[in-house]
Amino acid sequence: MRRTASRIVGILSLLAAGTPHAAYARNIDFGDDASQFAKDGECDDMRFAGAGMTDTLLIDSDIGHDATDCRTAYNQDRLTYNGGHRTRTGSGYAASGVDHIMWGDDASRFANDGECDDKRFVGPGMTGTRLLDSDIKHDRTDCRTAYQQGRLRLRQ
Repeated sequence: MRRTASRIVGILSLLAAGTPHAAYARNIDFGDDASQFAKDGECDDMRFAGAGMTDTLLIDSDIGHDATDCRTAYNQDRLTYNGGHRTRTGSGYAASGVDHIMWGDDASRFANDGECDDKRFVGPGMTGTRLLDSDIKHDRTDCRTAYQQGRLRLRQ
């Protein structure tokens, strides 16, 4: 009997390990619904990416303030969490998470043209032209700006 119980516990542990999405969701602080765009069926929090996101420009003030829409889309597997987090400030929450990226400099001949040319990223903030290895870490301003606007994420 003891051996059977031990096996059952082992099997349940393996099953739980096979579902990291559900376990990880418990660790995400979705925040509240204080955004003017909350509860409109689209996630407006730039910490997320995917089909459940709004098509409009993402703004810092929505970080952590569209909980219902983001949680719903996340639980439906229409969003991924980009790993950014929010920190408490005197007036609310602010994004953090851009400082872990080595942005480099603006030495690329395509720097400061409003499009990210660094192939480490993907998203609508990217250039439509061929990406070059020589532009990696050399389009700082364009890539960082698009990333902060939620128009880029690191390639996985």
